[in-house]
Amino acid sequence: MKIVCVGGGPAGLYFGLLTKLRHPDYAVTVVERNRASDTFGWGVVFSDQTLGNLAAADEASARAILQSFNHWDDIDVHFKGRTITSSGHGFCGIGRKRLLNILQERGALLGVEHVFEHEVRDDAELARAFGADLVVACDGVNSAVRHRYADVFQPEVERRHCRFVWLGTRKKFDAFTFAFEETEHGWFQAHAYQYDGDTSTFIVETPEDTWQAAGLEAMSQEQALAFCERLFAPYLDGQPLMANAAHLRGSAMWIRFPRIACRQWIHWNDIDGRRVPVVLMGDAAHTAHFSIGSGTKLALEDAIELARCLEDPSVSMEEALGKYEEARRVEVLKLQSAARNSMEWFENVRRYTAMEAEQFAYSLLTRSQRLSHENLRLRDPEYVAGFERWFAERAAQQAGVPAPASPTPPMFTPYKVRSVLLKNRVIVSPMAQYSAVDGTVGDFHLTHLGARALGGAALVMAEMTCVSADARITPGCPGLYTAKHTAAWRRINDFVHANSDAKIGVQLGHAGAKGSTRPMWDGIDQPLDEGNWPLVSASEQQYLQGVSQLARAASPDDLERIKADFVRATEAAAQAGFDWLELHCAHGYLLSSFISPLTNRRQDAYGGSLENRCRYPLEVFAAIRAVWPSALPISVRLSAHDWVEGGITPDDAVAIARLFKEAGADMIDCSSGQVSKEEKPVFGRMFQTPFADRIRNEAGIPTIAVGSIYEADHVNGIVSAGRADLCAVARPHLANPAWTLMEAARIGYTGASWPRQYRAGKLQLERNLERERQMQAAGSGLTPQQIAARLLEG
Repeated sequence: MKIVCVGGGPAGLYFGLLTKLRHPDYAVTVVERNRASDTFGWGVVFSDQTLGNLAAADEASARAILQSFNHWDDIDVHFKGRTITSSGHGFCGIGRKRLLNILQERGALLGVEHVFEHEVRDDAELARAFGADLVVACDGVNSAVRHRYADVFQPEVERRHCRFVWLGTRKKFDAFTFAFEETEHGWFQAHAYQYDGDTSTFIVETPEDTWQAAGLEAMSQEQALAFCERLFAPYLDGQPLMANAAHLRGSAMWIRFPRIACRQWIHWNDIDGRRVPVVLMGDAAHTAHFSIGSGTKLALEDAIELARCLEDPSVSMEEALGKYEEARRVEVLKLQSAARNSMEWFENVRRYTAMEAEQFAYSLLTRSQRLSHENLRLRDPEYVAGFERWFAERAAQQAGVPAPASPTPPMFTPYKVRSVLLKNRVIVSPMAQYSAVDGTVGDFHLTHLGARALGGAALVMAEMTCVSADARITPGCPGLYTAKHTAAWRRINDFVHANSDAKIGVQLGHAGAKGSTRPMWDGIDQPLDEGNWPLVSASEQQYLQGVSQLARAASPDDLERIKADFVRATEAAAQAGFDWLELHCAHGYLLSSFISPLTNRRQDAYGGSLENRCRYPLEVFAAIRAVWPSALPISVRLSAHDWVEGGITPDDAVAIARLFKEAGADMIDCSSGQVSKEEKPVFGRMFQTPFADRIRNEAGIPTIAVGSIYEADHVNGIVSAGRADLCAVARPHLANPAWTLMEAARIGYTGASWPRQYRAGKLQLERNLERERQMQAAGSGLTPQQIAARLLEG
């Protein structure tokens, strides 16, 4: 086989040598437009895991790379005059030029032909000239090959919001260093790490608007370097900053990161009657933000996979390339997702600058969601213990209770809202059960809610409870519109208060256009076969086109009547003994239908602008706040993203949250979607937590995170990083009412509040878990804590 690689960066060089290593008889040529000694950039970073992958692929080149690496374990975060250090991270830095030289030398030794200073203008002509059976396009971020076949590769190139410049310095950093400095124009950050005996990479980054305001666009290279040296002088110890892009003039050295993803990675050319594939690799196919140091990692691992897929000559080229794309696409997607989280954190540093240094650093360390609370504990137990002690002290101070004597997982710290003291940060989400009779709850609800109150959560939320009979979603939904309803709820609340230290709350709502439907097990969102009641919404609407009942636009009289229904239900909730009230303004129900432009097409004072669309929900909120006891909290559930073009966006959600904050809301419960059947949500672990993060840290109101939160590690990470104040957990509580207590035992926390009737079970569970940890540790050489952390990680 004859193979030509377009581009002599890490991807092309490494693929070439790996292929020759496996197939000495193959002809492999790497064509590069620059000289062998040219490179742009300073150092690159690998994790210890990546080094292990390189060693498995080619021990000789991995050994040479390892001998040239500068290794460190610490991360230093400099913020507001403080330095927070976390250890155990296991990263290595190497000069980009040194890495390329190692790969060039290893490839040449194996017989790879390198052609330098050759600009490839036509990859098909190149393939013809070399008689190539395969062309590998690894010509970088600005890939000419990708551009030429853009109709096949279908690249998505997104220029991001920060400007950054890749610099170097002779200051030797003994830790991976993040430094944050505020100017009159905004925040700048530096990412710095040592990569050889006397040089460090020093990346300076800032949002576009801050870069513009600081005048950097008009500065020469020399002026910009001087600006950065003055700004980051406390960390440079008098050493200058250096640029190695002399060919760029003025502000051209400052770039915006291009996030690249291609829908297809393979194109076939017809060259003199032969079908010759062109396959993308490395930055030509995808990019990952430099803040997680994975661009070169992805390129090298692409090379490993492509060489592996071509290893068996009996496998057809089509099949081999298909397997390569399939395998790498999944890994790239995972890393790009983590990189996006990291990138967006750095794009929005100002969002987190109100935090104290301890929480700011924790938020930075866990920004990608790949590094969890227990991962951090495994890496640096001392750091996590210190952070937990600090967090628990702050939590106790906020709640007005004594601080714990020992470090406490943040999940199990108290939280106070008005007069309501929650013993921990876990809420049982409102979950529709469709088991009421004419709006009246019964023994099922007593068992359902009572069991979860005994299960360790701090607050148990009853499902959406409707303010009138025609406000119900289904005939099985509970209500608070008769004295019988109030008495039934009182029975449940009295049980919770008498038998647990949990609080109980109610979510008041009106189904709007989504009402008069069957229970979900009889056909979700399907209208009733008989007995339907009339529906109202913000505007005339049919939730399921051609299926649902048509809801009419609510008239002024309707709005006054419904507001009075909410007031009556609120007064009944207080009489029933609820500790917490939530107003449901999400998921396409009536109040949500006013907020979303997808469902509100009104021409009166309740339609049009965002402020007008929020007017009626805010009027309802003001009315219920006026009659709800002032000592008790009210939260508001919002759909922070409609997941439909033209619908509510996270930017809108921040503005909506500010309006409710001004109206007196205590917390925002941050959900999303279910407003339109056209939605295209992006699901995943903790997928709605970023909405809670934005609202909390931009609107300045406490939040509740929801959505695919299913283990203690998630709750600890969310709360610790200040992404939310409370976490609502739904399905895990359906599967196990004592989810909170089980998670406490699983992470080895013995301070959780167990009902006295359960304490014998608690002791036995703790013994069993400890015995299991010890047995596993004895067989692995790890401590029980390390075993527990690894079990949680995997």
